[in-house]
Amino acid sequence: MTQTAFLNPSDAVVSTHAGTIAGERFQVLDSWRGICALLVALFHFPTASVISQSAFIGSSYLFVDFFFVLSGFVIASSYGSRLNQPDQVARFALVRFGRIYPLHLFMLAAFAGFELLRLMLPQLHGTGAAPFTGGFDLRSLVANLLLLQGMGFEHQLTWNAPSWSISAEFFAYLLFAAVVFVAGARAWVWFVAAAVTAPLFLLGFSTHHMDVSYDFGFIRCLYGFSLGALLAWFQHDSIARARQALARNGARMDWTLAEIVMVAVIVLFVSLAGDNDLGIAAPLVFVLALFLFAHEGGWISALLRTPFMLTLGALSYSIYMVHIFVQARLINIAGLVERKLGVGLVGDFMLRGQPATGFGNGWAGTAAIIVMFAATIAVSWATWRLIEMPAMAWFRRLSKRI
Repeated sequence: MTQTAFLNPSDAVVSTHAGTIAGERFQVLDSWRGICALLVALFHFPTASVISQSAFIGSSYLFVDFFFVLSGFVIASSYGSRLNQPDQVARFALVRFGRIYPLHLFMLAAFAGFELLRLMLPQLHGTGAAPFTGGFDLRSLVANLLLLQGMGFEHQLTWNAPSWSISAEFFAYLLFAAVVFVAGARAWVWFVAAAVTAPLFLLGFSTHHMDVSYDFGFIRCLYGFSLGALLAWFQHDSIARARQALARNGARMDWTLAEIVMVAVIVLFVSLAGDNDLGIAAPLVFVLALFLFAHEGGWISALLRTPFMLTLGALSYSIYMVHIFVQARLINIAGLVERKLGVGLVGDFMLRGQPATGFGNGWAGTAAIIVMFAATIAVSWATWRLIEMPAMAWFRRLSKRI
């Protein structure tokens, strides 16, 4: 999952494909990215609590599609008119690679390091698979190093499981650049073709509705990415002008009501559509939400522009990439505490109809969710400061040499 739409365009004023000034970045959409990252983390966290068992959280994997839609929007907004020369395409590919790969590589090293630790300390094996087997085998490690884990080369989720989406998205970036370079102003025709054929493909071939990743993840990514790119292609400048007008007058009640209705629609849709073919419409719902919140006209948008929410947006890619590792280590630590103190913290249970091992119901499950959020955000802040930011700066400097 995606930047991924976590991948921010430059803060600088840029020109869109239409040649007009696009203005500053969309801060509210950044905050939405942080919220969606936390919802995906909660979806993956195994507890027997009422929160984890709810239909909404059980279908929150769909928020990965929000990342894809947002990624298409910000990439097309920033680069729609800047990919008409080979050196521009090369710079684009290098900067996009530098945005996703360093943290991906760091997390692969973290997972591999833990597998080595399990290999050296048999007491860490537990009841799971042996080290470097299953989804943590060396062949899959090579696929992950080559960013192929979301391109149909694997038969299961491997290593840092959510990273399938950045694999799919990186190749969506390259395809976007190729289409814009070749087709120029008519690139939107190809986006329409992808946005129409991808959901039909998923309807025809997916046995898990929208919940595809290592198998048809690239098709799923193209679907949302293309819709976001189309919104930017035809509406970015009008949205930017309308937002500037709204900013002069402050939040308006009609926009606030529209935002409240949109949030309610998202909650209802996700709750009802996660386990059936209706979920394939998720990118359509999210592109409407993106269009509305890009205007930043209501009180919900004002709340999403507060410093804490903007910080979540900045940390969103790290949250998405580190949360599985953090969750697994929390379960390991809880197991050790349980054996030492004899208290019941973790166990086996049915989570949304599937067997799972994690934190129990009641206070243990709720407290574990709070601890998981705090630990994930803390680790994400560290990886953002120490890995993401320096890597982005280094790759941008490198791209200027092209």
